[in-house]
Amino acid sequence: MVNRLTRYAQIARILSKYGFGIVLQELYPENRRPDFLKKDPEIESDDVYRRIRLAIEELGPTFVKLGQILSVRRDVLPAPLIQELQMLTDKVKTVPYEDIQDVIQETCGVEDEFCVFVDHEPIAGASMSQVHKAVMTDGSDVVFKVQRPDIREIIEVDLTILENLAERAENALPYLRPFNPVGLIEEYSKQMRKELDFVLDGKNAETVALNMKEMPGVKVPKIYWEHSGTRLLVLEYIEGIRIDDVDTLREKYDLKKLADVGFEAYLKQVFIEGFFHGDPHPGNLLVNEEGQIVFLDFGMVGILRPERRISYTKIFYAIISNDIDMLIDTLAELGIKIDPDDIENFKDEMYVIYKQTENYKMDQFSFGDTMNTLTSILQRYKIVMPGSFMLMIKVITMIGDVGSNLDPEFDIIGKTLPYLNKLVISSVFSAESLDDARQTVTRELLGFPKAFRRFLENFSSGRSRMEVTIPEFRELNDGVEYLAQKIVYSVLAVGFMISVALIAPTCTNPFIEWQGYLLMGGLTGLALTLIKLLSLRPKK
Repeated sequence: MVNRLTRYAQIARILSKYGFGIVLQELYPENRRPDFLKKDPEIESDDVYRRIRLAIEELGPTFVKLGQILSVRRDVLPAPLIQELQMLTDKVKTVPYEDIQDVIQETCGVEDEFCVFVDHEPIAGASMSQVHKAVMTDGSDVVFKVQRPDIREIIEVDLTILENLAERAENALPYLRPFNPVGLIEEYSKQMRKELDFVLDGKNAETVALNMKEMPGVKVPKIYWEHSGTRLLVLEYIEGIRIDDVDTLREKYDLKKLADVGFEAYLKQVFIEGFFHGDPHPGNLLVNEEGQIVFLDFGMVGILRPERRISYTKIFYAIISNDIDMLIDTLAELGIKIDPDDIENFKDEMYVIYKQTENYKMDQFSFGDTMNTLTSILQRYKIVMPGSFMLMIKVITMIGDVGSNLDPEFDIIGKTLPYLNKLVISSVFSAESLDDARQTVTRELLGFPKAFRRFLENFSSGRSRMEVTIPEFRELNDGVEYLAQKIVYSVLAVGFMISVALIAPTCTNPFIEWQGYLLMGGLTGLALTLIKLLSLRPKK
């Protein structure tokens, strides 16, 4: 049983040990600092960001996971702190098999009935779980990912404390309010509770496997659902070499091909599927005997809804192609606006990034450094990006580093730009775009009669009055005429878009298909132009 007051005392002691007792004093000024809350003089001499990382590691799994999530917020946190947070490890001493055996039996029943062998020595261990190799009665080699005892209770207490600390911080430290600490912890609490549910972990794995089924160079372990539950996940055991063990991989595989396959897999996950593996550190990526890249651990995934995916694609494309106007417009679509007085300076700084990468040499270029520069600019102009965007940037940066490690000539921008260019163009003609246009026009057309009828009812009942002079009547007439033109244009536009949508699927030849798009687009433009010309009349 985890006692909340005892846990508060532990947290206070650790923060004070690393020289952060002042934080407690700021948050809880009504409490006197107990004598046992003493700082360690030797530790305090360390760099402040290193002390933050060491304190987080000692605070335990809840805080470590929070630090790992914050490590993607390059737009909010300083670069030196980001570097320290990226070093966080949740590896801890494993517990004896006897301590987790009950979890296995609760989920699967008596061990001898479903299993021939379980290795009591774990092959991997983390703060929330540990992994044991086993052999099922049908001869299948599997691994048991077993949740550590009492971890749920510990995390729930820690989350309650974090929520209290965030509320205190927002009230006591006004300069933190723009970063929304309460909202951040609420989102983090949801993420942690998801990670405690191993069923969701397994479903995430199956979703990625389904999305990657057309890529033979990628593999996701099979889930044995009949033996799995919320605290135990039974997966196919796959022998493999870590993706960062370059010397061993070089002896058996084509490293350039591995780099290309891995990067393409992530581009597809992010920009096509909108559902991606969110923790691509080398320990979660193996290369099996067949040369396939094996993805492990799906507790953290990124989810991008279609409209977000299109926006993020445009932002990313705009950054690496130096289309700053597109960047600013797309940010505005997301509700992120730059102070008009800062726009010219912002454009200048973005242009500098572009010039630095325009003629880059691969042995001198670091995509990670470029992203650090970008996020520093975002910080300066108080641009706070959505967490899902920053997770996407983190994943692309990490997998880019993996690619460069495998292949020193790996060109992340050269491989990404054509991909994004194709996606930006196709998004204009996508089924979603056509459907959105159709729905918008339909709503306008359907809404007009209702609004007009309401106006007439109000007018006839005396609830609305209208005074008309001759000049105003002409303006009203012009307005009605303009509205009628808009309706005609909208109907015609929808008609032509529906025609495109109906005709395009019947084209099997890609060249003909694109010719069809161009032809229909030209006809649409011509028709609207003619209608506009015919509708014009000389002013009296």
